[in-house]
Amino acid sequence: MEVDKRSQESPTSDEKILATEDGKAIEITNSGEPIVTGADGAALTTISSAAERTLTRKFDLRILPVLAIMYLFNSLDKSNLGNAKTHGLEKTLGLKGTQYNTILSVFFVPYVLTAPFLGILGKQYGPNRVLPLMMFAFGLCTLLVTAAKNFAGIMTLRWFLGMSESAFFPLVIYYQTTFYRRGELARRLAIFYAAQSIASAFGGLLAFGVFQIESDTIAEWRYLFIIEGCCTILFSFFAFFYLPHSAATAKFLSPEEKELAYYRMQIDSSSVVNEKFAFKESFKIFKEWTSWMILAIEICLGVPLQSVQLFLPQIVARLGYSSVKTNLYTVAPNISGAVMLLILAFASDYTRWRFPFVALGFLFTFLGMIVYVGIDVQSQLRTAYFATFMMTWGTSAPSVLLDVWYNNNIAHEGRRVVLTSIGVPLANLMGVVSSNIFQNKDAPKYIPALATTAAFGATGLALTLILGAFMIVDNAHRDKKSGQKIDVKDIPTERLRDGPRVEEFRWFY
Repeated sequence: MEVDKRSQESPTSDEKILATEDGKAIEITNSGEPIVTGADGAALTTISSAAERTLTRKFDLRILPVLAIMYLFNSLDKSNLGNAKTHGLEKTLGLKGTQYNTILSVFFVPYVLTAPFLGILGKQYGPNRVLPLMMFAFGLCTLLVTAAKNFAGIMTLRWFLGMSESAFFPLVIYYQTTFYRRGELARRLAIFYAAQSIASAFGGLLAFGVFQIESDTIAEWRYLFIIEGCCTILFSFFAFFYLPHSAATAKFLSPEEKELAYYRMQIDSSSVVNEKFAFKESFKIFKEWTSWMILAIEICLGVPLQSVQLFLPQIVARLGYSSVKTNLYTVAPNISGAVMLLILAFASDYTRWRFPFVALGFLFTFLGMIVYVGIDVQSQLRTAYFATFMMTWGTSAPSVLLDVWYNNNIAHEGRRVVLTSIGVPLANLMGVVSSNIFQNKDAPKYIPALATTAAFGATGLALTLILGAFMIVDNAHRDKKSGQKIDVKDIPTERLRDGPRVEEFRWFY
């Protein structure tokens, strides 16, 4: 980090003091670079763009790949039942009627109930410790599926799998907000989240390969759980010893870089960096009506997200291919979903707009479902297969960008953890809806399920546009009231502890 050696002069009239805390101030000079000054006006450090690029590059290379691999295993362990179903899981375990739907649904009950508590533990003891422990637990649950003999056995394992995975994604979101500025977060989180789409694609390829195994000892689908469970457990040990608690303890940063990382978060992420969790203070986030609007959008997002993640193999099966080929044909839509996610996330960070890209994702989902329902699939195979691509485009991107959107507007770290630990699991709880609308009696068309999913997508689109429009209008009202136009990036987050109740607050929309 560059250290400014200026004399102890007062700021010029063209310099703007943005914030003060503990006797220090952060100023913006004519060149646009923030300068941290002491109580006596002496310049302590300059937060230079070149130093920031070097710092974020280190985070990108040292932390992001590990988190992406962890989430890849998380997604594989959660969605592999869909692949196993196409190759005899129901027959092997003697599942009847709606029992398969039940084992899918039961996952989401403990997922929602335990997520807030594990999220709070992650805040208190550090995501770098809690995330690997969760990873070990869900890897073990996956491995134990190979020992399940009946409905009761797999039902129990799915319950504990839901518990162990519950706060994984919320904690990763919070963890990344402690390293990256608000305007840097979407593309990083997208790269991480793309692991889910890649996992779905890789899961299809892995299932394709595993199902070629001919075995007289155990069912072929069990090998899928053996491979994924063992790899997950092994990687959890590496992550436990590798991930740093925060930038201040990262061994790969110099003392100057650690100081720079702290000031970056103080001016463009958190009101108090590494603040201890306070239960009563953190739950004040639900005094804001916008938090409830976000939860409503999460619900609308959850049904399309879980429908595609859990039932894409069954949707593609309508094309009329064998079970092995069906799994192979899920690869391309999932890869395209990851690509579209990255495109929208990079565009969102570049423009510093969030809600239009969330809305676009909902639109993709709605159109994909409607097209698939409205055409004769057998006579229009190419159009139908393209519709499955649109389904994946419209699920991954809104999930990431919605989470980034509301995290960008919450400077209080505890409130950020609480809303994320409730919002993300709430979206996943909608897997209960998805699991029960895709009924075997509606196969292979699944028209009621696809129509219901499309309706949730359309509602999510409408709510997103309403909330985005409110933020634009409210910012304009605040500018008019203050008599000056203030950009969201001009207000350091250390002044925004109480969110919209602060006069200087501006929405990051």
